[in-house]
Amino acid sequence: RSTKDRSTIEKRSQEEGEDGEKKAKPEKKELGVITYSIPTPAGEKKDVISPLPDSYSPQYVEAAWYPWWENQGFFKPEYGRKSLSEPNPRGIFMMCIPPPNVTGSLHLGHALTNAIQDCLTRWHRMRGETTLWNPGCDHAGIATQVVVEKKLMRERGLSRHDLGREKFIEEVWKWKNEKGDRIYHQLKKLGSSLDWERACFTMDPKLSYAVQEAFIRMHEEGVIYRSKRLVNWSCTLNSAISDIEVSCELNGRTLLPVPGYKEKVEFGVLVSFSYKIEDEEVIVATTRIETMLGDTAVAVHPSDPRYQHLKGKTIIHPFCDRKMPVVFDEFVDINFGTGAVKITPAHDHNDYEGLNLRICGLPTRLLATPCPTFSHTFAQGLKRFDARKAVLQALKDRGQFKEIKDNPMVVPVCSRSKDIVEPLLKPQWYVDCTEMGKQAADAVRDGRLKIIPDHHLKTWFNWMDNIRFGRMTPSDLMCHQRESPSDRVSRVSSVSYCGVCDRLSWLTFDMPVSDEDVLDTWFSSGIFPLSIFGWPNESEDLNVFYPGTLLETGHDILFFWVARMVMMGLKLTGKLPFREVYLHAVVRDAHGRKMSKSLGNVIDPLDVITGISLEGLHNQLTDSNLDPLEIEKAKQGQKSDYPSGIPECGTDALRFALCAYTSQGRDINLDVNRILGYRHFCNKLWNAVKFAMKALGENFAPLEKSQSVSDRWILSRLSAAVVLCASGFEAYDFPGITTAIYNFWLYELCDVYLECVKPVLSRSDGDSDAQSQADVCRQTLYTCLDVGLRLLSPIMPFVTEELFQRLPRRSTKDSPPSISVTSYPESSEKALGRFVFLFICYIKPGEFFFNICIYGCITEHFLNVFVIQRLGLIDIEKEVAKLTAKKGELVKQMDKLSEKMAKNDYREKVPIKVQEMDAEKVRGKIMK
Repeated sequence: RSTKDRSTIEKRSQEEGEDGEKKAKPEKKELGVITYSIPTPAGEKKDVISPLPDSYSPQYVEAAWYPWWENQGFFKPEYGRKSLSEPNPRGIFMMCIPPPNVTGSLHLGHALTNAIQDCLTRWHRMRGETTLWNPGCDHAGIATQVVVEKKLMRERGLSRHDLGREKFIEEVWKWKNEKGDRIYHQLKKLGSSLDWERACFTMDPKLSYAVQEAFIRMHEEGVIYRSKRLVNWSCTLNSAISDIEVSCELNGRTLLPVPGYKEKVEFGVLVSFSYKIEDEEVIVATTRIETMLGDTAVAVHPSDPRYQHLKGKTIIHPFCDRKMPVVFDEFVDINFGTGAVKITPAHDHNDYEGLNLRICGLPTRLLATPCPTFSHTFAQGLKRFDARKAVLQALKDRGQFKEIKDNPMVVPVCSRSKDIVEPLLKPQWYVDCTEMGKQAADAVRDGRLKIIPDHHLKTWFNWMDNIRFGRMTPSDLMCHQRESPSDRVSRVSSVSYCGVCDRLSWLTFDMPVSDEDVLDTWFSSGIFPLSIFGWPNESEDLNVFYPGTLLETGHDILFFWVARMVMMGLKLTGKLPFREVYLHAVVRDAHGRKMSKSLGNVIDPLDVITGISLEGLHNQLTDSNLDPLEIEKAKQGQKSDYPSGIPECGTDALRFALCAYTSQGRDINLDVNRILGYRHFCNKLWNAVKFAMKALGENFAPLEKSQSVSDRWILSRLSAAVVLCASGFEAYDFPGITTAIYNFWLYELCDVYLECVKPVLSRSDGDSDAQSQADVCRQTLYTCLDVGLRLLSPIMPFVTEELFQRLPRRSTKDSPPSISVTSYPESSEKALGRFVFLFICYIKPGEFFFNICIYGCITEHFLNVFVIQRLGLIDIEKEVAKLTAKKGELVKQMDKLSEKMAKNDYREKVPIKVQEMDAEKVRGKIMK
């Protein structure tokens, strides 16, 4: 049974008495806080001689271990090896972290990423593989520029232009040092076993040099080229931005706030006006009336009978003497509106890339400067939306205005600045992705690259099969210039690259002339698996760890980052950067909403680990870059979701919860308060080990091999858990792993086996047979603790280390100093036995039959023999009645669910996610 199902059964049995009446729920105990107060220098091993505290406390458990792990070099691939180049029969595991942006702190989405990655890293390390998880941070380009500019304006009332380039760069580096250190601190608090000596920043000299080399090689091959095209221009950032960072859907007339304007601006409307042609007029419509100043033609469909007589005619623009042709082209929708379309090639993607490319000689009229203010004489110096009002009024005055009506549309809004994006004709640098995209698609089709889960393949092939070019210079960023090395100038006659700041410079007669464009930050991130190892220079790390093993990240950056790494890795080295890509789900809040600062549901993982009051959450909003209105909205969201703040849950509970909720193919609706339940699991684990340690006694010495016969049942359950964990890690089935571990510790070891051994251990002072039975139980109990903690260690590294250090060792010779470098249990360690139930008689009445039937480990014949021998131990009829009642309840639930799913309109009316949840419920109930 799943953890949830079995918890429900247990809870229900506790709440109901023998007569079925509900018992009063006991009051919840306050979570105690116990701190570790023994002086321990940073990097020294924690004291493990003192007795364990009475109860589990994250602050006590998590103290001092991480600096010791780091100081001992457990996270380095060199640990335990003479040379990295020496072949390891166990294999190599290499994974680079998706470098978080230095724009702020990590949130629960990052925590999920790192929980999964660290679990995998620790598992591979415990399997004896040469293991490297490489850390790093991304300079984040525009995103960093935005947050630093907001900070400057809020604190000092200055823009980056007021401060000047050099001073602004200094502010950016201050921000990077502050936030970069905080991000690394958060990662360490999460227990991330990264090799910090290999930490990289995307603007470090080594990585910048790699970007420079990549640019030069691709430019020399003609893959990178310069072209004048329409780009998405953010007037606030004074920068071009990526096509996939823009979107906002409107249902009709909407007033939106626009940076730089006191009043909101109207969008979601269609304005119709007329152009005069001799004695008649042609009516056209537009959502951006100000762009009519840049119109160069009116287009109609060649088959439209209404306009056949206008062939060869020209239109005179009402605000200048410009003559505009009437052109005929099939791209015009004959049934939309009047069938006539205004053409503005310099400010409309469809007009430029569609009609303009097919009709030679059609001019482009650039209306605005990048600032932007209008350069057209009619609206000289006006900002674009002020020009909109002026043009509209002028058309009304001339009698050429017709109507305004609602128009559902997508308004291009910059995701970072919230500015309305303006199409602008501008020279930019581009990458020809046609061949690279084909190679990336073929790598997946050929099976050389595996994407998990496979339902993301459709997205992958859609992008890779249709990609033509990618723009790589999206912004005028905070950069400083650095001269290219003299030995590299000779290689580049036309262009050089400043690796420190992503700055391009044209070289004409060896005289550098600054080009204010910069590389997209995704360009440097695209070669991250290469640049961290010093490519293009040869190094031991590059030879050993490239190509890597796995790329694990969120599915939302499949094209942003994963595709770029694959394309550029193949282009620059001829090798894939990794063999597998595992894409986890996106973390949402308990209500299914996307994490958003303005909603107040973006949670710092440290606040879940250490706990925080509601007032503390509010104070974080006050110190953020949010607008006052957004802050108030976010406060209301926090008050609704966390009326008493967030309780202290600890790192281990947070990691376990994140892994438990990670179901492939689904977004995670994570209720932070439910993480608290896994802290209670830690406490159960704590108490179980404390009891076991007391039962083992001070002089206990574990044997090399267990000699028990009577302990086969619990060892069979342990063996089953080992198999489930191994298969779970292989298949990236993290809920399967957590369920197997949770069930073993809680329901099999604690609820069954510990209850079984209590009477055995209590009689150990009797005759020699009783003493022998007790010794056997102690050996079995030790095996369960040793293997069970090692199973759990990749997910809960702190509490397992604390408890593992208290256990005696089977062999003191060459015993690993930490659980993190101890071998992970393998299925061959504990084989299933035939005599599984020899000491079941010690289980409490009412527990044995229920648990055994769930696992299906018993035959009817054996059960009959056992019950005859132990007559009166359990009431079989009563136990059968209980199970029959539970079966009847499940049948009713199944029937109700099946009836719901069988309705004719179920597929059409019920959301896809709800249908998936219903199907999962059916599968779960069938398994029961």
